[in-house]
Amino acid sequence: MNAKHHHHRAPPLAKQRGAALVLLAIGMVALIGIAGLALDGAHGMLNKTRLQNTVDAAALGAAKTLDQTADTALAEAAARAMFAANAANAGNRELALAYAANKINLTVQFSSTLNPFVPGSSPAAYVRVRAQDFELPVWFSVVLGNVDKKVAASAVAGPSPTLNQACNIMPMMVCGDPAAGPPFFGYTPGQPEVLKSSTSNGGNWEIGPGNFQLIRLGGGQGGSYIRDAMAGGYDGCMAVGDNIETEPGNTVGPTVQGFNTRFGNYQGPMNGTQSTYPPDVVTAQPSPLLKYDSATDTITQNGAPVTDQSQIDFNYQSYDARVRASNYDNQPAPSGDGAFQRREAAIAIGNCNGTTNGQGQVPLLGFGCFFLLQEAQQKGNESQIFGQFLTDCRSGGMPGPAPTSVPGPYLIQLYRDYGSTDS
Repeated sequence: MNAKHHHHRAPPLAKQRGAALVLLAIGMVALIGIAGLALDGAHGMLNKTRLQNTVDAAALGAAKTLDQTADTALAEAAARAMFAANAANAGNRELALAYAANKINLTVQFSSTLNPFVPGSSPAAYVRVRAQDFELPVWFSVVLGNVDKKVAASAVAGPSPTLNQACNIMPMMVCGDPAAGPPFFGYTPGQPEVLKSSTSNGGNWEIGPGNFQLIRLGGGQGGSYIRDAMAGGYDGCMAVGDNIETEPGNTVGPTVQGFNTRFGNYQGPMNGTQSTYPPDVVTAQPSPLLKYDSATDTITQNGAPVTDQSQIDFNYQSYDARVRASNYDNQPAPSGDGAFQRREAAIAIGNCNGTTNGQGQVPLLGFGCFFLLQEAQQKGNESQIFGQFLTDCRSGGMPGPAPTSVPGPYLIQLYRDYGSTDS
């Protein structure tokens, strides 16, 4: 019997072409989808970065305003103004258009603690700015069903931990008690102090003959350096563990000229430097001015000894109340030339055990915060600087890694928003 052979005929050419077209179409859709995901993803990441940068700037601006004024309404206004200004920067066109069209949900919250961040808790210290619902167009990846793409960002800003490296400090030092230890090294919060004296009973002999509590910062020396540094012209830093280089001599004229710019008094070479060294927004002073009695080593006002802040008719509490009430002597920028916190200063605290004859070194214990009570008055070769010791103040520098309740100089910085995945 002959075997039967079954032959399978190839499908017609038209059918083969049809199947190939289907496969090709599927492949093209897949390729377009993959390319689309890459392009749309890159576009989304770019705008996410732009949004995060804008939110970061808004949070820092709000935290700075809150630190200066303790007013959450002003801080929120600063956050929104800063967000709008940064959204308008070149390259942020999509962000600017969305914000102008109210298509970005921007919220500003305040908390007294960082972690946990508790919105509405008091007193407000930290600011959270969140931007949500920023919708971006979907281009090629729509073929894979991706029709909705929104990005969000969140940032928290507030005071840093106490600085172990302080910048923008003044070119003078005070003597601390190493045995008393940090953070105050023997100073009492609120207490009025003589920060710089020109007499042998005012503390300069603790440092050594020829020294009047002036110091060299970054190798600077001489009258011109003292003048500019007293006005705030030194932007270098010192760290705990460094040695303080003393600057011998009283250098009264340059000290007074530089220091008094903080009160809006521009004399000698400082005349015309208002834009570089602006006055504080509040320049009111005790009346009559404080004096120093070298015979008794005491501060006096109107002939009576001053041993407590409550005896001074204009002290830090008076100043702070006026700032919070926006009761300014000099309107802050941009409407005026006033600047916040020009009368709050971080000052080096040295270990003055032992003496330094002429130029020498004093171990740095830490940094103290002082409110500058009044202008420096020059009487021949004498002048004193009076300050009120504060628990903390804003300064430039390098903080530790985590928030702390230890007082001292601090700066305003960004933190991770622990309550959001968008930070």
